[in-house]
Amino acid sequence: MRRAMGNGNLLANPSGECAVSGQLYLSMLSLCLLAPLGHACSRVLWADNGRLVLAGRNMDWIDSMPVGLYSLPRGLDQDAKTGPNTMKWKSRHGSLVAGSPAGVVDGMNEKGLAGHMLWLGVADFGKYDPSRASLGVGHWLQYQLDNFATVAEAVADMRAKNYQVVPGTFDGLKSSVHLALEDSSGDSAVIEFLDEKLSIHHGRQFTIMTNDPPYGQQLANLKQYKPFGGSKPLPGTTAAADRFVRAASYLVDLPKPGSDREAVGEIFSVIRGVSQPFAPVDAAKLKAGQPHTSPTRWRTVSDLTRKIYFYESTMSPNVIWVRVDALDFKPGAGVRKLEVNGPTDLVGDCSGGFRESKPFGVLSPELK
Repeated sequence: MRRAMGNGNLLANPSGECAVSGQLYLSMLSLCLLAPLGHACSRVLWADNGRLVLAGRNMDWIDSMPVGLYSLPRGLDQDAKTGPNTMKWKSRHGSLVAGSPAGVVDGMNEKGLAGHMLWLGVADFGKYDPSRASLGVGHWLQYQLDNFATVAEAVADMRAKNYQVVPGTFDGLKSSVHLALEDSSGDSAVIEFLDEKLSIHHGRQFTIMTNDPPYGQQLANLKQYKPFGGSKPLPGTTAAADRFVRAASYLVDLPKPGSDREAVGEIFSVIRGVSQPFAPVDAAKLKAGQPHTSPTRWRTVSDLTRKIYFYESTMSPNVIWVRVDALDFKPGAGVRKLEVNGPTDLVGDCSGGFRESKPFGVLSPELK
Protein backbone atom coordinates (compact mmCIF):
# COMPACT_ATOMS: atom_id res chain seq x y z
CA MET A 1 0.00 0.00 0.00
CA ARG A 2 2.97 2.35 0.09
CA ARG A 3 2.54 3.11 -3.59
CA ALA A 4 -0.67 5.04 -2.79
CA MET A 5 1.03 7.66 -0.65
CA GLY A 6 3.52 10.41 -1.20
CA ASN A 7 4.06 14.04 -2.07
CA GLY A 8 5.77 16.21 -4.63
CA ASN A 9 6.39 14.21 -7.81
CA LEU A 10 5.14 11.13 -5.96
CA LEU A 11 1.57 12.39 -5.78
CA ALA A 12 -0.80 10.83 -8.25
CA ASN A 13 -2.34 14.18 -9.21
CA PRO A 14 0.00 17.13 -8.59
CA SER A 15 -2.40 19.62 -10.21
CA GLY A 16 -4.31 19.86 -6.93
CA GLU A 17 -7.62 18.69 -8.45
CA CYS A 18 -9.34 15.58 -7.16
CA ALA A 19 -9.44 12.69 -9.57
CA VAL A 20 -12.54 10.46 -9.75
CA SER A 21 -12.44 6.71 -10.17
CA GLY A 22 -15.24 4.20 -10.41
CA GLN A 23 -18.59 4.27 -8.66
CA LEU A 24 -17.74 2.80 -5.29
CA TYR A 25 -19.26 4.76 -2.44
CA LEU A 26 -16.36 6.46 -0.68
CA SER A 27 -17.24 6.14 2.93
CA MET A 28 -19.32 4.76 5.71
CA LEU A 29 -18.13 7.05 8.42
CA SER A 30 -18.56 7.24 12.16
CA LEU A 31 -17.57 8.87 15.42
CA CYS A 32 -15.90 7.15 18.34
CA LEU A 33 -16.97 10.26 20.21
CA LEU A 34 -20.42 8.73 20.48
CA ALA A 35 -19.57 5.11 21.14
CA PRO A 36 -20.67 3.02 24.11
CA LEU A 37 -18.30 0.89 26.21
CA GLY A 38 -16.50 -1.67 24.09
CA HIS A 39 -16.14 0.65 21.11
CA ALA A 40 -12.76 1.31 19.66
CA CYS A 41 -10.35 3.71 18.01
CA SER A 42 -6.57 3.82 17.85
CA ARG A 43 -3.95 6.57 17.49
CA VAL A 44 -0.23 6.10 16.79
CA LEU A 45 2.41 8.86 16.69
CA TRP A 46 5.72 8.26 14.84
CA ALA A 47 8.14 11.14 15.37
CA ASP A 48 11.57 9.44 15.40
CA ASN A 49 11.78 8.10 11.84
CA GLY A 50 14.26 10.76 10.69
CA ARG A 51 11.95 12.18 8.03
CA LEU A 52 8.40 13.13 9.05
CA VAL A 53 6.27 13.55 12.16
CA LEU A 54 3.24 11.36 11.45
CA ALA A 55 0.11 10.53 13.43
CA GLY A 56 -2.25 7.80 12.28
CA ARG A 57 -5.70 7.03 13.64
CA ASN A 58 -8.56 4.61 13.08
CA MET A 59 -12.19 5.65 13.53
CA ASP A 60 -14.34 2.69 14.57
CA TRP A 61 -18.12 2.59 15.01
CA ILE A 62 -21.04 0.20 14.80
CA ASP A 63 -22.80 1.99 11.94
CA SER A 64 -22.13 4.52 9.21
CA MET A 65 -22.36 8.23 10.02
CA PRO A 66 -21.23 10.47 7.14
CA VAL A 67 -18.82 13.29 7.89
CA GLY A 68 -17.07 15.83 5.71
CA LEU A 69 -13.64 17.39 5.59
CA TYR A 70 -14.01 21.11 6.36
CA SER A 71 -11.68 24.05 5.93
CA LEU A 72 -12.23 26.56 8.76
CA PRO A 73 -10.62 30.01 8.39
CA ARG A 74 -9.11 32.32 10.96
CA GLY A 75 -11.45 34.83 12.59
CA LEU A 76 -14.45 32.54 13.13
CA ASP A 77 -16.47 33.43 16.23
CA GLN A 78 -17.00 30.38 18.44
CA ASP A 79 -19.40 29.96 21.36
CA ALA A 80 -19.34 26.75 23.40
CA LYS A 81 -22.95 27.39 24.55
CA THR A 82 -22.55 26.01 28.05
CA GLY A 83 -24.40 28.60 30.07
CA PRO A 84 -23.30 31.72 32.01
CA ASN A 85 -19.57 30.94 31.91
CA THR A 86 -19.40 29.47 28.44
CA MET A 87 -16.08 29.88 26.67
CA LYS A 88 -16.09 32.16 23.62
CA TRP A 89 -13.23 32.80 21.24
CA LYS A 90 -12.26 33.93 17.75
CA SER A 91 -10.17 31.38 15.87
CA ARG A 92 -6.52 32.39 15.65
CA HIS A 93 -5.50 29.57 13.29
CA GLY A 94 -7.14 28.01 10.29
CA SER A 95 -7.80 24.27 10.43
CA LEU A 96 -8.78 21.23 8.39
CA VAL A 97 -11.17 19.03 10.35
CA ALA A 98 -13.39 15.98 10.12
CA GLY A 99 -16.71 17.56 11.08
CA SER A 100 -20.22 16.23 11.67
CA PRO A 101 -23.35 17.17 13.65
CA ALA A 102 -21.44 15.93 16.72
CA GLY A 103 -18.59 18.40 16.21
CA VAL A 104 -14.89 17.86 15.43
CA VAL A 105 -13.27 14.50 16.23
CA ASP A 106 -10.12 14.73 14.13
CA GLY A 107 -8.08 17.39 12.37
CA MET A 108 -4.98 19.53 11.91
CA ASN A 109 -4.41 23.26 11.96
CA GLU A 110 -2.17 25.39 9.74
CA LYS A 111 0.55 25.55 12.42
CA GLY A 112 1.01 21.78 12.53
CA LEU A 113 -1.01 20.94 15.65
CA ALA A 114 -3.24 17.87 15.23
CA GLY A 115 -5.75 16.20 17.50
CA HIS A 116 -7.92 13.13 17.77
CA MET A 117 -10.93 12.36 19.93
CA LEU A 118 -11.20 8.71 21.03
CA TRP A 119 -13.63 6.84 23.23
CA LEU A 120 -12.88 6.33 26.94
CA GLY A 121 -15.73 4.63 28.75
CA VAL A 122 -14.48 5.50 32.25
CA ALA A 123 -14.10 9.21 31.54
CA ASP A 124 -15.69 11.31 34.29
CA PHE A 125 -16.05 15.03 33.56
CA GLY A 126 -17.96 15.68 36.77
CA LYS A 127 -21.32 17.32 37.31
CA TYR A 128 -21.91 20.47 35.32
CA ASP A 129 -20.98 23.53 37.38
CA PRO A 130 -22.35 26.81 35.93
CA SER A 131 -19.85 28.82 37.98
CA ARG A 132 -16.87 27.37 36.05
CA ALA A 133 -15.58 28.22 32.60
CA SER A 134 -16.73 25.41 30.34
CA LEU A 135 -17.14 24.12 26.82
CA GLY A 136 -19.04 21.18 25.38
CA VAL A 137 -17.23 18.02 24.37
CA GLY A 138 -18.10 18.75 20.73
CA HIS A 139 -15.99 21.93 20.93
CA TRP A 140 -13.10 20.45 22.94
CA LEU A 141 -10.81 19.55 20.04
CA GLN A 142 -11.86 22.53 17.93
CA TYR A 143 -10.86 24.88 20.74
CA GLN A 144 -7.32 23.47 20.66
CA LEU A 145 -6.96 23.74 16.88
CA ASP A 146 -8.40 27.27 16.80
CA ASN A 147 -6.14 28.66 19.50
CA PHE A 148 -2.80 26.88 19.74
CA ALA A 149 0.23 26.13 17.60
CA THR A 150 1.86 23.56 19.88
CA VAL A 151 0.98 20.86 22.38
CA ALA A 152 2.78 22.79 25.12
CA GLU A 153 0.55 25.84 24.54
CA ALA A 154 -2.62 23.73 24.68
CA VAL A 155 -1.54 21.89 27.83
CA ALA A 156 -0.53 25.12 29.59
CA ASP A 157 -3.91 26.66 28.77
CA MET A 158 -5.79 23.61 30.03
CA ARG A 159 -3.92 23.64 33.32
CA ALA A 160 -4.19 27.40 33.82
CA LYS A 161 -7.87 27.80 33.00
CA ASN A 162 -9.00 24.55 34.61
CA TYR A 163 -12.12 24.68 32.46
CA GLN A 164 -14.84 22.05 32.54
CA VAL A 165 -15.67 19.83 29.56
CA VAL A 166 -19.40 19.12 29.40
CA PRO A 167 -20.55 15.88 27.70
CA GLY A 168 -23.70 15.45 25.66
CA THR A 169 -25.97 12.68 24.39
CA PHE A 170 -26.37 11.46 20.83
CA ASP A 171 -28.73 8.67 19.76
CA GLY A 172 -29.27 7.96 23.45
CA LEU A 173 -25.54 7.48 24.11
CA LYS A 174 -23.61 9.80 26.44
CA SER A 175 -20.30 10.93 25.00
CA SER A 176 -17.29 9.73 26.97
CA VAL A 177 -13.92 10.51 25.44
CA HIS A 178 -10.28 11.37 25.86
CA LEU A 179 -8.12 13.57 23.64
CA ALA A 180 -4.74 13.11 21.95
CA LEU A 181 -2.70 16.06 20.65
CA GLU A 182 0.60 16.17 18.76
CA ASP A 183 2.55 18.86 16.91
CA SER A 184 5.22 19.19 14.25
CA SER A 185 8.04 18.94 16.81
CA GLY A 186 6.86 15.46 17.83
CA ASP A 187 5.51 16.61 21.19
CA SER A 188 2.46 14.70 22.41
CA ALA A 189 -0.22 14.75 25.07
CA VAL A 190 -2.97 12.35 26.12
CA ILE A 191 -5.65 14.18 28.10
CA GLU A 192 -8.30 12.50 30.23
CA PHE A 193 -10.82 13.42 32.89
CA LEU A 194 -10.87 10.74 35.61
CA ASP A 195 -12.87 11.02 38.83
CA GLU A 196 -13.72 14.60 37.81
CA LYS A 197 -10.01 15.54 37.69
CA LEU A 198 -7.83 16.50 34.75
CA SER A 199 -5.10 13.97 33.93
CA ILE A 200 -2.43 14.85 31.34
CA HIS A 201 0.38 12.63 30.04
CA HIS A 202 2.64 15.12 28.24
CA GLY A 203 5.79 14.13 26.36
CA ARG A 204 7.15 12.64 23.15
CA GLN A 205 7.10 9.17 24.70
CA PHE A 206 3.29 8.99 24.72
CA THR A 207 2.85 7.68 21.20
CA ILE A 208 0.03 5.14 21.48
CA MET A 209 -3.60 5.64 22.46
CA THR A 210 -6.62 3.35 22.25
CA ASN A 211 -9.55 3.21 24.68
CA ASP A 212 -10.24 1.77 28.15
CA PRO A 213 -8.68 1.37 30.67
CA PRO A 214 -7.26 4.82 31.58
CA TYR A 215 -3.90 5.73 30.09
CA GLY A 216 -1.82 5.06 33.20
CA GLN A 217 -3.15 1.52 33.38
CA GLN A 218 -2.46 1.00 29.69
CA LEU A 219 1.18 1.94 30.22
CA ALA A 220 1.47 -0.42 33.20
CA ASN A 221 -0.11 -3.25 31.22
CA LEU A 222 2.33 -2.70 28.34
CA LYS A 223 5.26 -3.59 30.62
CA GLN A 224 4.03 -7.20 30.84
CA TYR A 225 4.82 -7.81 27.15
CA LYS A 226 7.83 -8.32 24.96
CA PRO A 227 9.76 -6.14 24.15
CA PHE A 228 8.64 -3.74 26.89
CA GLY A 229 10.12 -5.53 29.90
CA GLY A 230 7.77 -8.48 30.29
CA SER A 231 7.60 -12.02 28.97
CA LYS A 232 4.09 -12.23 27.52
CA PRO A 233 3.80 -12.72 23.76
CA LEU A 234 1.98 -10.24 21.55
CA PRO A 235 -1.81 -10.37 22.26
CA GLY A 236 -4.21 -10.94 19.42
CA THR A 237 -7.71 -9.75 20.29
CA THR A 238 -9.36 -6.50 19.23
CA ALA A 239 -9.75 -5.36 22.86
CA ALA A 240 -8.38 -1.87 23.47
CA ALA A 241 -5.58 -3.04 25.80
CA ASP A 242 -4.43 -5.63 23.24
CA ARG A 243 -4.54 -3.10 20.41
CA PHE A 244 -2.44 -0.75 22.55
CA VAL A 245 0.26 -3.41 22.99
CA ARG A 246 0.23 -4.44 19.34
CA ALA A 247 0.41 -0.86 18.08
CA ALA A 248 3.35 -0.15 20.40
CA SER A 249 5.13 -3.29 19.18
CA TYR A 250 4.51 -2.55 15.51
CA LEU A 251 5.80 0.99 16.00
CA VAL A 252 9.03 -0.21 17.62
CA ASP A 253 9.66 -2.58 14.72
CA LEU A 254 9.15 -0.08 11.89
CA PRO A 255 12.25 0.22 9.69
CA LYS A 256 13.75 3.62 8.96
CA PRO A 257 11.98 4.87 5.82
CA GLY A 258 14.02 5.64 2.74
CA SER A 259 11.58 8.31 1.53
CA ASP A 260 8.63 10.37 2.68
CA ARG A 261 6.44 8.04 0.64
CA GLU A 262 7.68 5.03 2.60
CA ALA A 263 7.19 6.81 5.92
CA VAL A 264 3.50 7.44 5.21
CA GLY A 265 3.06 3.88 3.98
CA GLU A 266 4.63 2.49 7.14
CA ILE A 267 2.42 4.44 9.55
CA PHE A 268 -0.62 3.35 7.53
CA SER A 269 0.56 -0.25 7.98
CA VAL A 270 0.50 0.14 11.77
CA ILE A 271 -3.00 1.56 12.04
CA ARG A 272 -4.31 -0.96 9.53
CA GLY A 273 -2.76 -3.64 11.71
CA VAL A 274 -4.89 -2.57 14.69
CA SER A 275 -8.08 -2.05 12.68
CA GLN A 276 -11.26 -3.95 13.45
CA PRO A 277 -12.91 -6.11 10.77
CA PHE A 278 -16.54 -5.89 9.73
CA ALA A 279 -18.89 -8.29 11.52
CA PRO A 280 -22.59 -8.39 12.49
CA VAL A 281 -23.50 -5.89 15.18
CA ASP A 282 -25.12 -7.37 18.29
CA ALA A 283 -27.75 -4.79 19.26
CA ALA A 284 -28.51 -6.57 22.56
CA LYS A 285 -24.88 -6.35 23.68
CA LEU A 286 -24.78 -2.74 22.59
CA LYS A 287 -27.77 -1.81 24.74
CA ALA A 288 -26.37 -3.80 27.67
CA GLY A 289 -23.03 -1.98 27.47
CA GLN A 290 -21.13 -5.18 26.73
CA PRO A 291 -18.14 -5.46 24.37
CA HIS A 292 -19.25 -5.79 20.78
CA THR A 293 -18.16 -5.22 17.23
CA SER A 294 -17.30 -1.70 16.09
CA PRO A 295 -15.60 -1.97 12.69
CA THR A 296 -13.03 0.48 11.44
CA ARG A 297 -14.84 2.91 9.14
CA TRP A 298 -12.04 5.27 8.16
CA ARG A 299 -8.44 6.14 8.83
CA THR A 300 -6.38 9.30 8.73
CA VAL A 301 -2.68 10.08 8.74
CA SER A 302 -1.61 13.59 9.73
CA ASP A 303 1.75 14.53 8.22
CA LEU A 304 2.72 17.38 10.54
CA THR A 305 6.03 18.08 8.84
CA ARG A 306 4.64 18.76 5.36
CA LYS A 307 1.12 19.59 6.63
CA ILE A 308 -0.67 16.98 4.56
CA TYR A 309 -3.81 15.22 5.81
CA PHE A 310 -4.42 11.74 4.39
CA TYR A 311 -7.84 10.08 4.53
CA GLU A 312 -8.84 6.49 3.73
CA SER A 313 -12.30 4.95 3.88
CA THR A 314 -12.53 1.21 4.50
CA MET A 315 -15.25 1.18 1.83
CA SER A 316 -12.95 2.52 -0.88
CA PRO A 317 -9.68 1.27 -2.38
CA ASN A 318 -8.37 4.84 -2.59
CA VAL A 319 -6.41 7.17 -0.35
CA ILE A 320 -7.03 10.90 -0.69
CA TRP A 321 -5.04 13.77 0.78
CA VAL A 322 -5.29 17.49 1.36
CA ARG A 323 -2.41 19.96 1.52
CA VAL A 324 -3.26 22.21 4.43
CA ASP A 325 -1.04 24.98 3.09
CA ALA A 326 -3.14 25.04 -0.10
CA LEU A 327 -6.36 25.97 1.74
CA ASP A 328 -7.66 29.53 2.11
CA PHE A 329 -7.66 30.39 5.81
CA LYS A 330 -7.86 34.17 5.46
CA PRO A 331 -10.46 35.84 7.73
CA GLY A 332 -13.72 36.05 5.83
CA ALA A 333 -12.87 33.14 3.53
CA GLY A 334 -15.83 31.22 4.92
CA VAL A 335 -16.34 27.58 5.77
CA ARG A 336 -15.56 25.24 2.89
CA LYS A 337 -16.21 21.51 2.56
CA LEU A 338 -14.75 18.58 0.69
CA GLU A 339 -17.65 16.20 0.04
CA VAL A 340 -16.37 12.69 0.67
CA ASN A 341 -19.81 11.04 0.61
CA GLY A 342 -20.73 11.64 -3.01
CA PRO A 343 -21.78 9.09 -5.65
CA THR A 344 -18.23 8.72 -6.99
CA ASP A 345 -14.90 7.89 -5.41
CA LEU A 346 -12.23 10.50 -4.91
CA VAL A 347 -8.57 9.68 -5.30
CA GLY A 348 -5.29 11.54 -4.90
CA ASP A 349 -4.69 15.19 -4.05
CA CYS A 350 -8.05 16.80 -3.26
CA SER A 351 -6.77 20.14 -2.00
CA GLY A 352 -8.65 21.94 -4.78
CA GLY A 353 -11.96 20.17 -4.18
CA PHE A 354 -13.35 22.31 -1.35
CA ARG A 355 -16.56 24.28 -1.95
CA GLU A 356 -18.49 26.88 0.05
CA SER A 357 -20.54 25.25 2.79
CA LYS A 358 -22.73 25.86 5.77
CA PRO A 359 -21.02 25.16 9.12
CA PHE A 360 -21.58 21.71 10.60
CA GLY A 361 -23.47 21.28 13.84
CA VAL A 362 -21.99 20.51 17.25
CA LEU A 363 -23.21 18.10 19.91
CA SER A 364 -25.33 19.97 22.47
CA PRO A 365 -23.84 19.86 25.98
CA GLU A 366 -26.04 18.64 28.81
CA LEU A 367 -26.33 21.39 31.40
CA LYS A 368 -28.20 19.48 34.11
